Amino acid sequence: MKKINIVTGHYGSGKTNFSANLAVSLAEKGEKVTVVDLDIVNPYFRTADFTELFGENGVELIKPMYANTNLDIPAISFDLERIATDEGYLIIDVGGDDDGALALGRYAKAFEPFSEQIDFFYVVNRFRYMDDGVEECSALLPEIERCSRMKATAIVNNSNLGKETTAETIKEGIIFAEKVSEKTGLPIFCTTALPDIKISGENIIQNKLFVKPVWEE
Repeated sequence: MKKINIVTGHYGSGKTNFSANLAVSLAEKGEKVTVVDLDIVNPYFRTADFTELFGENGVELIKPMYANTNLDIPAISFDLERIATDEGYLIIDVGGDDDGALALGRYAKAFEPFSEQIDFFYVVNRFRYMDDGVEECSALLPEIERCSRMKATAIVNNSNLGKETTAETIKEGIIFAEKVSEKTGLPIFCTTALPDIKISGENIIQNKLFVKPVWEE
């Protein structure tokens, strides 16, 4: 695991839920973790919504001005370059799609000295509510990289159907992720699975469902 972990992907891919799981799992191991909510585009399902969860687990959350208010103004008021030099792990939840990656792009130059300490994860979900195939999913990545002015390092296969996810769902998602991997040239970092699903394979990690649909809140 590298010191700086950047998480991006299509809206609805589950990147925020993955970011939250990554932060909590590291904190449970006694690691110092800071999460930066850089999702200033999408007002729904942001890491800023997990203030209580992170507080209970000793995770520091840094969020944009006006997050969790009735105002949804893209105002960033923190020094991300300084934060990157702090002790412990840094997880950055970037806004979905290429528009969200623009916010990260402003820090590309500042991150250059940390290039060897960065993992840039591209989260994919075969069952995203706005279904897209391998071609569309693969084509989005260069746009995200262009806007962020940074290169992705690995794919996170987060293919799931929420509480309806089964082992077969995950197996189908793995096939999808492998095709995206072949198309983009990126390795698969991991495949996520809910804790109660029994499935064998390499790099399968438990991913609790922290982000719930609006109708379940």
